[in-house]
Amino acid sequence: MTRAILTAVATLALLGAGSAAAFQAQTEEPPVQEEAASTGLDAVAADLDQDAADLNRETASPDGTTPEERANTARLNAEQAARARAENIAYEQQVAAVAQEQAAAKAAYAEETAEYEAEKARVAAEAAAQRLQWEADVAACRAGDTTRCAQPAAPQQP
Repeated sequence: MTRAILTAVATLALLGAGSAAAFQAQTEEPPVQEEAASTGLDAVAADLDQDAADLNRETASPDGTTPEERANTARLNAEQAARARAENIAYEQQVAAVAQEQAAAKAAYAEETAEYEAEKARVAAEAAAQRLQWEADVAACRAGDTTRCAQPAAPQQP
């Protein structure tokens, strides 16, 4: 409100100075006073320019914030962005660690499965070989080779 009054007074002073200069020209007053008037007007104009500059610096932007508020907001935004970047990096590291753990678990599972399947195949091959040997022994026993016949079981003692 005070700045508006100062602006109005300065405007009137400028308008009045122009009228005073015209009046001086008509009355033919000495130019010394005109210099004094222009020096006074220059001072008023300088004050107005300074007041306008101060007003521009201090005035709120269209959203109602001051430069200090905007600076604080920018600082807070920058801090939040830095925190968000750090959180994103931490999250990406966690995702990479989980992916590595999953890959290691899959590799271990595949290795254990391969070992199991290999053992299963070995046992099946051994069982097949034993069955073939047994069938050959049974065929030889029936053919009369008693050495290849199964031995009778020992009687169990009560």
